[in-house]
Amino acid sequence: MKPKIKSIPYEEFKDNEYLENYIEELKAAGANVVLTTLDHAINWGRAGSVWPLIFATSCCGIEFMATAAAHNDIARFGMEVTRNSPRQSDLMIVAGTITHKMAPLLKRVYDQMAEPKYVVAMGACAISGGPFLNSYHVVNGADQIIPVDVYIPGCPPRPQSLFYGLMQLQRKIKVEKFFGNKMR
Repeated sequence: MKPKIKSIPYEEFKDNEYLENYIEELKAAGANVVLTTLDHAINWGRAGSVWPLIFATSCCGIEFMATAAAHNDIARFGMEVTRNSPRQSDLMIVAGTITHKMAPLLKRVYDQMAEPKYVVAMGACAISGGPFLNSYHVVNGADQIIPVDVYIPGCPPRPQSLFYGLMQLQRKIKVEKFFGNKMR
C-alpha cells in the first residue's frame, strides 16, 4: 500500500523534497498492509491533537497569542490546548530570542517532554539569532541546542505563517512510521 498524505492539497506545498524522500523510503521498506493502515489511523489522530508548549521570549510570543485568539483560531488544527508543563505537551514552539543564559533551561524543558516530541522555531531570532546575530549573548538558532522540525521565518512571522508551519508539521507527523523506526 502506498502511503498518502490526505487533507492537504499537494499544490499548496512548494518545498517537499524531505517528505518526498521519506515517503519513498517508506515505500521501499515494504511496510505490512495492516501496520500501514494502523499507522495511518494513529498518525491521523496524533496530527490532529498536538499539544503545544510555548517557549516565548519576545515579540513572536505576541504573534502566537494572536494566532490562538478568536480571529485566527488555532483550534481548527487541534492545538488549542496549550500546556504549561513539558510533561503534558508534545510540541515546543520556540518563539523569540534565546540567550546563552536561557539555553540550558530550553534544553531541560525539551528533555522533560515525552516522546514523540516536535520543535517549531518561530521567527528570525529562534532560527538564526535575528537582528542579534553577532551579539555575544545570543544563541544563533534553537537548532544549536535542540533538534528543530519546522522553521517559520519572519520578524515576527504573521499568524498565517505559523499556520503554514503547523500544517507542515502535521504533514510530517502523518507520514511517520509509528511501528518501527522513526525518522528524526
